[in-house]
This record gives sequence, structure tokens and C-alpha cells, in this order.
Amino acid sequence: MSKTGLFFGSFNPIHMGHLVIAGHMAHFTDLDEVWLVVSPHNPLKNKKGLGNMYDRLEMARLATEFSDSLQVSNIEFGLPQPSYTVDTLAYLREKHPTREFVLIMGADNLSSLSKWKNYDVLLKNYKIYVYPRPGAVIEEWKDHPSITLTDTPQMDISSTFIRQALKDNKNVEFLVPDSVIAFMDSKNMYR
Repeated sequence: MSKTGLFFGSFNPIHMGHLVIAGHMAHFTDLDEVWLVVSPHNPLKNKKGLGNMYDRLEMARLATEFSDSLQVSNIEFGLPQPSYTVDTLAYLREKHPTREFVLIMGADNLSSLSKWKNYDVLLKNYKIYVYPRPGAVIEEWKDHPSITLTDTPQMDISSTFIRQALKDNKNVEFLVPDSVIAFMDSKNMYR
């Protein structure tokens, strides 16, 4: 059974922080590969300011096009919205019975996991690999058998920061892959 990590996100836009996390999970854990799952709409986030989902998908593809271990998935585009992780995982498990799916999430998301739909089902049926986030309090989870805390390098870059920088006409070189910058420029995104 191949072991696939699922890294869900808005990727609005994708940036080097996302890629460092995905790359670390693919190469420094027991995962065979990582799928970046572009979410049309996270139920816990405001939809306002969210870039077009097909543009976000294309930027994720551009950012990972030369990687053998990172794939991009639009699986949630065809599922009811807003997307709930537990439903997406059930669908993926049915569609790919020979894969073991592992959820990748930040410690900040782990600290609010009990607000997620059917979070107990997630914990019972899936492993969760957690990357550190500044200020996240996760003491209650650290000994849970389904949770693996990783030593993924931390980069304090956010899509919110990138969008604001673009709006302010700042240079985001080295924060966002060149191919993604070119795509955003061609569509005048986030300006």
C-alpha cells in the first residue's frame, strides 16, 4: 500500500512555506508522496478575498510541476461545498482502496480540530502528521496514537502576507515560485 499525505489548503496563493512543508513531509517522513489538495472553500474561512479556484489550482500545479513526490489534486472541486475533510477522505478511500491516506496539518489547525465535522472519525480512521506553527497550543494531542508531531522547518510566510505585499506593489521573489509570480502577473491577481 502506498502512503499518501494529503495537504489541504486554499493555496491563495501557494508560496514557499507550503512547498517546504509538503517537501519535508514527502522526503523526511515515511510518506511515499504528498498531494496538495486545493480546497474551493474552507468552511472555517471567509470566502471573501479567495482567488478563483481554477487559478489557485493552476498556481499549485505550476509550483510543483518539476517534483516527482508532490502532486496537485482538485478532488474537492466535484464534491459538495463547503468541503469537509472527513467527507473528502471517505471519498478518496473509496476511489483509491490501495492507498493509505495520511492527513497533514499545522499545529494551529490541530488546536481547533475538535471544531471539525466528525473529528473523532478522522482520529479513529486516519493518521495525522502535524507540522509546528508559532504559538499553537497542542499539549492535549501530543500523546494521541493517531497524531505524529514532525520537526518540519517553520517559515513564517502566509498567503495573507503575500496578497498584502502584492497589493502594496512589493516584490515577492523568493517567497513565491517564479512561475507562480508570472501567472499572477499575467492575470493581475491580488493587485
